[in-house]
Amino acid sequence: MAKRRKVSNPLALAVLAELGAEPMHPYEMGRRLKEHGKDRNIKYNRSSLYMVVEQLRKAGFVAEQETVRDTQRPERTVYALTPEGQAELLDWMREWIAEPQEEYPAFGVALCLLVVLPTEESADLLGRRLEALDARIDASRAMLRKAGDMDVHPMFVVEEEYALALLEAEHRYTENLIRQIGEPEFNRTLREFMRSLE
Repeated sequence: MAKRRKVSNPLALAVLAELGAEPMHPYEMGRRLKEHGKDRNIKYNRSSLYMVVEQLRKAGFVAEQETVRDTQRPERTVYALTPEGQAELLDWMREWIAEPQEEYPAFGVALCLLVVLPTEESADLLGRRLEALDARIDASRAMLRKAGDMDVHPMFVVEEEYALALLEAEHRYTENLIRQIGEPEFNRTLREFMRSLE
């Protein structure tokens, strides 16, 4: 069962991980998250990043280490991970890696309500989804090929391999669903079921 955390935003976990490497200011954290492609998995903007850092500070997981003054830039506060923050980072990571989490992706929500659309329209929309999935799968494979050509260690692309596996699984599922929706028997039994609910 998932533990109730003082700060539960996934961005907070990324901030703790970045500060586990070395103390830095939020602007640098954001730059590194983007540079390492973590912004593909963690949604944030500048204000949300600063807000999460402040929440972590109030929770005692990070602390102000120093304020850097530069004549060409506004002063920047450098944050460091506290021992409590290090413990939280490791505990949180262990939980999320070992225990499947309840997630509610938009496609899953749409599928549970798919019956509101005519099956012909559903099949057409799912076909369009397949085209979009094809493009994403191609882009993901290209990114992994490029990483392989650059001798990037596989540990640094595990999230991309996971994303590709999910895309490929969704593609297979969507193809099967389109086939199922197109079967006359499927549509006949669906119509009968819907009439029985009236």
